Amino acid sequence: MPISYRAARSPRSTAIAIFGGFLLLCLTASAPAEPLKLNDVLLRAAGADMTAPVRTAAVGAAEAALRQARIGPQPTIGVDLEDFAGSGPYSPARRAQSTFYYEQRWERGGKRDARTAVARSEVGLTRQRAMLRALDMLSEVQIAWVEAQAAEAMARIADERLQLARRLEAETGRRVSRALDPLFSAERARAATALARVDHERATAASRAAHAVLAAYLQIAAVDLDAADFVAPALAAPVDRAPDLALLEAEKDAAEQKVDLEKAQARTDPTVRAGVRHFGQGNDVAVIVGGSIPLGGQRASRGNIERAEAERRAAEAEIAVATAKRQREIDRLTADRAAILRQIAGADAEVTPRAERAVRLVRDGFNRGGTAFTFLEVAEAQRAVIDARLRRIDLLRSYHLDGARLDRLTGRHLPLIPSEETR
Repeated sequence: MPISYRAARSPRSTAIAIFGGFLLLCLTASAPAEPLKLNDVLLRAAGADMTAPVRTAAVGAAEAALRQARIGPQPTIGVDLEDFAGSGPYSPARRAQSTFYYEQRWERGGKRDARTAVARSEVGLTRQRAMLRALDMLSEVQIAWVEAQAAEAMARIADERLQLARRLEAETGRRVSRALDPLFSAERARAATALARVDHERATAASRAAHAVLAAYLQIAAVDLDAADFVAPALAAPVDRAPDLALLEAEKDAAEQKVDLEKAQARTDPTVRAGVRHFGQGNDVAVIVGGSIPLGGQRASRGNIERAEAERRAAEAEIAVATAKRQREIDRLTADRAAILRQIAGADAEVTPRAERAVRLVRDGFNRGGTAFTFLEVAEAQRAVIDARLRRIDLLRSYHLDGARLDRLTGRHLPLIPSEETR
């Protein structure tokens, strides 16, 4: 009798295994997710893009059209029945004639090659359009990331402003109770706190809304962002891609192929026929051959050729216009971003430190309890710091929005698009 070496599992070991797996699952689920950087956000958006099936289907349709374009004219078979009914000598069916024939149209002028070339250019054109649609989606996600980061930074400043207003309200209340400040100072402090609370609620709601928009692109419930890419900007290395110009080049190529196709279409195609005819009277058979060819092909196609050539010239001119416009936009965005970085550096070196030092000096004097500093001086000094920080966020927002436009023009995020759409 064979001996089994499979050890029986005891109930205790089974319970331990189940508990261990449950504990591991809980630890894994409770582990906090790392905040997402911009590249992580774009990668997730590319993977969750709902328009990907649309682009894939469009490319599939163009490829099917290419396969169809390779198909030439198909042969025709038919039957003609003549003289099977009539008057006089043609009334009896015995004088009927029947013809069985085979007919084939012969393409001339390279029509099939030209037709295939047009379909192949349409495949490339469809791929370029799909790629640009994906880049547009990633650009929208990048803009949503900028808005979410800016809104979150605004919410943090609004929260800080609210905390400062509450602290100043308490300090002003103590000074009023000691008769160091008039009664209206306390009312002014309470009004400032109420205004800060309203601004905080508005900024918090705006931050939640901006994060919800970004999360919708990623198809997740909530998104936690890493602010490092936003608050510490740097000029990225330039990227030498021109996806929009590539689309125009594809359109020009398609226009050139259509010119060749229209010229090929001007060559008329002969049709040849061969068959067997049966004569009812005498029961004889005979072989028949025949053919036909359309007339006036060049004259009939002249307008189509001129239209295709005009479309090709328009596509060539459009490339020149778009190239110049694109370069102007890139130069403008690059200059604007460099100027914004200089403004941020100047504010960080001069404006913000001086405003923060003024707050410390005014608050020190205010807290000492003298009458040299009042609520107005403290509030004004704090407002200068808040304004400097808000100005920095506005500059950062403009910098990153210009960056999103620049990345779209240069196709920086092209490697993030699935390879089957960019091949």
